[in-house]
Amino acid sequence: MPHWLPRKTVVVPIDFSEDSFAVLDTALELVDSPAHLHVIHVLPVLEPTEPGVIWQTIDDRGRSEHAEEALRAELAKRNHPDVQVVIRFGDPGHEIAHYADQVEAGLVVVASHGRTGLKRLLIGSVADRVVRLAHCPVLVLKR
Repeated sequence: MPHWLPRKTVVVPIDFSEDSFAVLDTALELVDSPAHLHVIHVLPVLEPTEPGVIWQTIDDRGRSEHAEEALRAELAKRNHPDVQVVIRFGDPGHEIAHYADQVEAGLVVVASHGRTGLKRLLIGSVADRVVRLAHCPVLVLKR
């Protein structure tokens, strides 16, 4: 086994795509225990002009709770109930890199969706931003 494995703390961004959950299986092989795996999901910030915000039917606490419940249910369904789960708000690339720094992660494992051309230019790549911003190594996995 290479000297850089296993890592004490590995961060895995999950966007609920099959690619991101496939990365989770690989990341579990890189830690001593599932408890050292930190799964992060980043929600977009709501604009103050959104109807749910104006009518006070949607708030960040409720969104966070619902996202965490959905993520924990999906992780349990995939037999990964013992991982750490965190929900953040903002730009995914920045929030993932910031969280990895906060928990002193030794590695971030992220899925690449393989967008190219105009889609990549318009949407950007979360994986690219994480690679540029993270303080630790980033493993980008393609399907």
